[in-house]
Amino acid sequence: MFKKILSISGRPGLYKLVSYGKNMLLVEGLTDGKRFPVHSRERVMALGDISIFTTAEDIPLSQVFENIGKKFENKAIDAKSYTTPDQLHEFMGSALENWDEERVHNSDIKKIISWYNILIGAGITDFTVKEEEEAAKEEEEKTQE
Repeated sequence: MFKKILSISGRPGLYKLVSYGKNMLLVEGLTDGKRFPVHSRERVMALGDISIFTTAEDIPLSQVFENIGKKFENKAIDAKSYTTPDQLHEFMGSALENWDEERVHNSDIKKIISWYNILIGAGITDFTVKEEEEAAKEEEEKTQE
């Protein structure tokens, strides 16, 4: 699922991959449901490819969302409660104990909160990644083309 949820540089929000063509992707906004093409020159990142720096090994973003979901009972977060650097660091510390404070910036933490709220608003509350299932689905899609 996280391989099909996209962040597009220069555009706010998150998008669901609907289809892809030769030099573009067709995406749908998670908040408004509007579909539009994204061309190959735009920078697109799947949430499944994003990880958070820690003092040990990097942790997938899905694991961070899962931790946040447990803490907040899969309910939206009041982003206005986390505006100062100290509040953001406290929030991140509660979501991920050994996060790297030097490499994870305040803007990254704000983006994590925003993305979490978008996913919750879209009804996505299961943040566990089932890698075997996703790999099987991708293979099935490739064979159907």
